[in-house]
Amino acid sequence: MATLQKIRSKGPLVVIVVGLALFAFIAGDAWQVMRPHQSQDIGEVNGESLSAQDYQSLVEEYTEVVKFTRNVNSLSEEEVNRLQDEVWQSYVENKLIENEAKKIGLQVSDAELQAIINAGVHPLLQNTPFRNPQTGMFDKDMLNKFLVDYSKMNMAQMPAEYAEYYQKTYNYWSFIEKTLVQTRLREKYMSLISNALISNPVEAQNSFDARVNQTDLMLAAVPYTSVPDSTITVSEEELRAAYEEKKEQYKQYVETRNIRFIDVQVTASDEDKAALRKEMDEYTAQLAGNMTDYTTFVRSTGSDVPYVDLYYTTRALPSDVVARLDSVSTGDVFGPYYNAADNTLNIFKKLSEASMADSIEFRQIQVMAETPDKTKTLADSIYNAIKGGADFAEVAQKYGQTGESAWISSVNYEGAQIDGDNLKYITAITTGNKNELQNLALAQANVILQVTDKKAVKDKYKVAVIKRPVEFSKETYSKAYNDFSQFIATNNTLEKMVANAEDAGYRLLERNDLSSAEHGIGSVKDTKEALRWAFNAKPGEVSGLFECGDNDHMLVVGLESIVPEGYRPLSLVQYQLRFELIRDKKAEKIMADMKAAGATTMEQYKGLTDAVSDSVKHVTFAAPAYVAALRSSEPLVSAYASVAEVNQLSQPIKGNGGVFVLQPYAEEKLDQEFNAETEQNTQASMHARMAMQFINDLYLKAGVKDMRYLFF
Repeated sequence: MATLQKIRSKGPLVVIVVGLALFAFIAGDAWQVMRPHQSQDIGEVNGESLSAQDYQSLVEEYTEVVKFTRNVNSLSEEEVNRLQDEVWQSYVENKLIENEAKKIGLQVSDAELQAIINAGVHPLLQNTPFRNPQTGMFDKDMLNKFLVDYSKMNMAQMPAEYAEYYQKTYNYWSFIEKTLVQTRLREKYMSLISNALISNPVEAQNSFDARVNQTDLMLAAVPYTSVPDSTITVSEEELRAAYEEKKEQYKQYVETRNIRFIDVQVTASDEDKAALRKEMDEYTAQLAGNMTDYTTFVRSTGSDVPYVDLYYTTRALPSDVVARLDSVSTGDVFGPYYNAADNTLNIFKKLSEASMADSIEFRQIQVMAETPDKTKTLADSIYNAIKGGADFAEVAQKYGQTGESAWISSVNYEGAQIDGDNLKYITAITTGNKNELQNLALAQANVILQVTDKKAVKDKYKVAVIKRPVEFSKETYSKAYNDFSQFIATNNTLEKMVANAEDAGYRLLERNDLSSAEHGIGSVKDTKEALRWAFNAKPGEVSGLFECGDNDHMLVVGLESIVPEGYRPLSLVQYQLRFELIRDKKAEKIMADMKAAGATTMEQYKGLTDAVSDSVKHVTFAAPAYVAALRSSEPLVSAYASVAEVNQLSQPIKGNGGVFVLQPYAEEKLDQEFNAETEQNTQASMHARMAMQFINDLYLKAGVKDMRYLFF
């Protein structure tokens, strides 16, 4: 009590001290987050930084645009990841081009932008809401009207939904306008580059000849597979020499990680399956009895498939139910059975079936008065008038409605949540007789309803389906969590994890060249924290346990090595180099054997040990030839065919699949007429595609840094 009184007497001081301690705690956490780079910058292009806040604003802007165009309220995790990448790629490319355009004074003026909008043919304009209803094309007058209306609006005096729509539409147009400028600047820059790569008559003629001149050749080859790998040795010195010679091929421009990881997916135990089976057996017995309210019962079982008391086509039923439907008599129950496709235990009862029209034409008059009683009185009056011979359409017009007919089919309501008045309304339409007049009393109004036509008769069913996922229990997850936690605690180094994973019943997975630009590890959802850990760890370290997936995965990661930006080390490319050196040594041996055999004719080459032969037809210089006998693409066949004379035997040639000799035996030219202008235009188009390489070159020189993984 004395201590409590002492604290009370120093109340203000304690508040200040606690406040400072809380600030220190929060600031400490913030420091831990920001420490890796001392700032919240997520990237850099040409020395210009992009803050996490600005990047997030760009992502949110683009996300709202996508949701607006798709008319959806949310996006999946995969879609958000893709949008984040698209925003980053677009930002980087725009910065690269803006930097180059600024150097040469290239820009997009307001007048140029207005000209694009006035022309109305740019692809970006075709997906906007400002399209002419008759033509479906962009209409600048509709855009201008919207912008004028928007500028005069008082959002505070408008209904919230209208204000929100107009604001979203304006934000969407602002994005399109900005993107038009960026796109036009890119088009102008790329046009400048591609027009610097011009074609000429000589190139045009060579391109034409390479395509139309065809050669048929005989081929004899000794495949590399005929020489066992075990007979070839490659020394460390040879590997190092080959690495130095080809080093430029093994340059990488971002730092990556090589990791080992264990992904544990928690599944239902035998006890979990038995418990669900017992539950489903009880439901089976209940379904088999007499029941009046299947909707409530199916809902109480936790089924993934709700029951709606309507006749549905098989399209609306699960495929596993449809596959068994014909084998079940009306009134019978089928199951329980396991469906591996969706990991569910299932029961269904075939309540009834009928051949019914699937397309129904109907017309209606909605009746609503000041009170329910007055509504009923008015509806009865209208019903009796039409029943007595009054014209339906004229009566409808009297009450401000057209009374025109409309069509409805099962595709309009199958799969939707239908209950209450909606169920009553659709039931009345689908079961009503042709030309029968109905006075349908709903909660808020009456509807005078008449079915005017029916067609497209289909088999339809009422089926009560209980579909339950085979899921793990909390106890099962807890046991898996505890076992995995204990394994990680006792194997807290990569060496131990690798040595003991298999004995502990875990599968050790490997992933090399993991990039920080990725969104996770092992194709498992929600593993961004594990990715961040991998890029802040030291080789040999093992992470803690990450809970991920759809709350059904657990992950541990061990960092094996860091592959820095620059030349990839020999240890990571030695297998590829060894393969190439073995192939080269096999080629040398095969050529030496050919020389020793003294082969000088095609027949003699065909007679060599392990030789294969083939006829390769219609070979052109424009495309590499595929040699079926070697099961490989052989560009040198095309090269030799373009210069060799008929019946001229080649020297042995080292190819991709073996050493071969060639002998052309026929030449022909496709029946095409050379057109210099057409060929030059084709080459110019190819050059334009080659201009994309300039963007890649700009990227490599811009010192682009992508650190989004730290925050997103």
